[in-house]
Amino acid sequence: MAEVSSPAAIDRIERAIARIDAAVADRERAQAALAKRHGALRARIEAAIVALDTVMAGEEAD
Repeated sequence: MAEVSSPAAIDRIERAIARIDAAVADRERAQAALAKRHGALRARIEAAIVALDTVMAGEEAD
């Protein structure tokens, strides 16, 4: 491998770290968005189950 001067090597390492930091931040944002969507879906499913339970309870009373 060719000789790389110390400042050049440090610059490459710093750029690599910046790319890693950006990737981690992107992943954290994606996970937060997924968690938010999951929470909303869970709430909708729970509401649907309550509605179905209400309908079923009404049919049993007849």
